[in-house]
Amino acid sequence: MSTTAELLKGAAELFPDEVVTQAHVRHLDLPFGAGRFALITLDNGFDHTKPTTFGPQSLANLNAALDQVEAEAADGSIVGAGITGKPFIFAVGADLKGVELLKNHDEALAIGKGGHDVFKRLAALAVPTFAYYNGAAMGGGVEVGLHCTYRTVSKALPAFSLPEVFLGLVPGWGGCTILPNLIGAEKAVSVIIENSLNQNKQLRGKQVFELGIADALFEGADFLEQSLLWTAKVLKGDITVERPEIDRGEAWDQAVAKGRFVADSKVHGAAPAAYRALDIIAASKDGDLQKGFDAEDQALADLIMGGELRSGIYAFNLVQKRAKRPAGAPDKNLARPVTKVGVVGAGLMASQLALLFLRRLEVPVVLTDIDQERVDKGVGYVHAEIEKLLGKGRINQDKANRLKALVTGVLDKAEGFADADFIIEAVFEEMSVKQKVFAEVEAVAPAHAILATNTSSLSVSEMASKLQHPERVVGFHFFNPVAILPLLEIVRGERTDDASLATAFAVARKLKKTAVLTKDAPAFVVNRILTRFMGEIQNVIDEGTPVATAEKAVEPLGLPMSPLVLLELVGPAIGLHVSETLNRAFPERFTVSPNLKAVVEAGKRGFYVYDSGKPELDPEVAALLVQGDSVLTEEQVRARVLDAVAQEIGLMLQEGVVAEAQDIDLCLITGAGWPFHLGGITPYLDREGVSERVNGKRFLAPGVASVPA
Repeated sequence: MSTTAELLKGAAELFPDEVVTQAHVRHLDLPFGAGRFALITLDNGFDHTKPTTFGPQSLANLNAALDQVEAEAADGSIVGAGITGKPFIFAVGADLKGVELLKNHDEALAIGKGGHDVFKRLAALAVPTFAYYNGAAMGGGVEVGLHCTYRTVSKALPAFSLPEVFLGLVPGWGGCTILPNLIGAEKAVSVIIENSLNQNKQLRGKQVFELGIADALFEGADFLEQSLLWTAKVLKGDITVERPEIDRGEAWDQAVAKGRFVADSKVHGAAPAAYRALDIIAASKDGDLQKGFDAEDQALADLIMGGELRSGIYAFNLVQKRAKRPAGAPDKNLARPVTKVGVVGAGLMASQLALLFLRRLEVPVVLTDIDQERVDKGVGYVHAEIEKLLGKGRINQDKANRLKALVTGVLDKAEGFADADFIIEAVFEEMSVKQKVFAEVEAVAPAHAILATNTSSLSVSEMASKLQHPERVVGFHFFNPVAILPLLEIVRGERTDDASLATAFAVARKLKKTAVLTKDAPAFVVNRILTRFMGEIQNVIDEGTPVATAEKAVEPLGLPMSPLVLLELVGPAIGLHVSETLNRAFPERFTVSPNLKAVVEAGKRGFYVYDSGKPELDPEVAALLVQGDSVLTEEQVRARVLDAVAQEIGLMLQEGVVAEAQDIDLCLITGAGWPFHLGGITPYLDREGVSERVNGKRFLAPGVASVPA
């Protein structure tokens, strides 16, 4: 047994639940008399819901297939070899399930070396090798193709990426080393660092070709046939693939420096993966591939045994698995059909909601408001957004016409809502206003209609308390921007019945939102945590800590934006309103900042001005601030903020606001953009010892988002 085979056999014992990928070798005669060709096809069965991945046993299967191909190449019985995937899927990288079970550095190192040893055999074959990216290719799926001599890509390919940095790893089976030596450091940094840290941005087939990763681009319908024709011409010398010379001078160093700037702006040094990847790219400047592969092995092993990767995998599983099976959701068979939607209000939020319901449900949507001008403006917004989709080629003219015809606006709720199945209000965040709206809607809506509120902090139960049928009222809290942020907090009031709740979850699925069930508690999940977080920042500023110090203190969390920039995005008035709501509910923990109140009363849109191109404290805001003389260090501010967040999460779990800590993290990731490398927040609080310091125990068991004990 070869050393590689022994290594993979040992590693396979650590991956008991691996979805095993097979590597089938078949032979064919290439056209134009080019000769006999070996084609390896990767598949794990033709169930397209199960992507093809690489775990130890899968790598062993590919290794065995290469034994055969290597022998054929050596004796001259084939002129070339290729690798492709099952329909629509090439391969989506390493099987991460078993990674969580690895307990020491040597086990982790074996995974890196095993992948390298197998993939390098493609480059070492005595004949040219070809990768045919016929479908989705990510991580190790991209990297196996990089080891080939040539690559083709399908125009229909929907997703291509090296997402490892996003999860807390590096592209460790050749990606960090081969890619910059293939397309140059600048483009490689864009793919490996920028795309990963930009919410795991995916490339499409044409972009893969334009970057120079693939040498030829073909239509999806006959992709493999065209790729083989192209292969024959390459082997016969009729086509010569020319690649641009790589700039290994100052441009390489500048690309790495730019990558560090991007990493600093996104994670602020808080997560090591991006920096380890950039170190390897920098070291690959001289073209020494083996040195790069060795560095990839070490980086993989170090990161696999680090907390960030475990948190990244935990976050990935939350988004991919828990989000699809919401904790506490009622039997979906209780859900009622929704064939028409009503929206109360025609402002920006209401108009965004109308557009979302229209696009996803493709049913009639009717908006109402207090005057015709507002109604017309709301319908006009939806029409304009449909025109934008048409202009971008996202929809055709027929669909644009159909969608426009489905959205209408009326002043009379009786006229608009008499046959609506689902009615959502998006009016001013004031209890009396919302109660009045619901009373008017209940008087004209059918008995089965769901009455949903987009409230961000008010009690759903109180809102429904004066209705004849409070059981059909449900909280349906979206996050701004509605089209981008996936989270939808579904709030069960004290008297909400299962059928109404089931319908709400069914609608959420059709809207393609991540639905999390929450108790009817003040500000629900995200706003409660963010308000406590922001409240402590505002408290230390009020007490005397400089604004810059307070902001910089939380940079190590690697949040998508600083607290005061987030406040500007939300709107100071809304932030003040939510803090007042929570202050009434929990005055011992939630304060109302007098400085924030002064900023709102002065009509300021935020704390910063951007005249210089970067945020600087607005002099007019600075003049409004009244501060004490208690100045804290960054470390003291950070400890105080994290302690407050840990306390609040502990209390929320005690109150049963959500089922588990996992739901807190899912909400923060999908509703507030908190980073995957944190796993939301609770793994970070556990890892830093904050959970035990504040609550006397961890939020998650050892081994969940952390290295097993």
